[in-house]
Amino acid sequence: MSDLASQKRIASSILKCGVNRVWFNPERLTDIENAISREDLRGLISDGAIKAQQKNGISRGRARAKMAKRSYGHCKGPGRRKGAVGARNPRKKSWIQKIRAIRKALVALRDAGSIDSHMYRVLYRKAAGGQFRSVAHMKAQLEILSGRMK
Repeated sequence: MSDLASQKRIASSILKCGVNRVWFNPERLTDIENAISREDLRGLISDGAIKAQQKNGISRGRARAKMAKRSYGHCKGPGRRKGAVGARNPRKKSWIQKIRAIRKALVALRDAGSIDSHMYRVLYRKAAGGQFRSVAHMKAQLEILSGRMK
């Protein structure tokens, strides 16, 4: 078999791809060997004797499998963690989640008529001051307050 390096180089410049991506049809090697000009190689490319192979992609299969495991808590142990607890779950973000939930519950209670606007305002200010751990804690405190008022 003769050296087809120059044909491969010229074909790669015509196909606008790397030399390693150029594919020669093994049955048409004699035709490719005789092709010495760019015009000859263009004809062989149009015939399908020379092609550019598809680029290799990077498979996301392993990444998807790992993400699926992480969704139910695997692969998240102390050895995998970098950064403090505050970096992985910032205090501010958890506060925002908590205060939004409490405020939404307060609005629902006020609209339902369970509390009047004055009690709503009192509880709203207490929530802003951080007196309630959660919506359940706020409702428990409300029960205690309403028991005192009766």
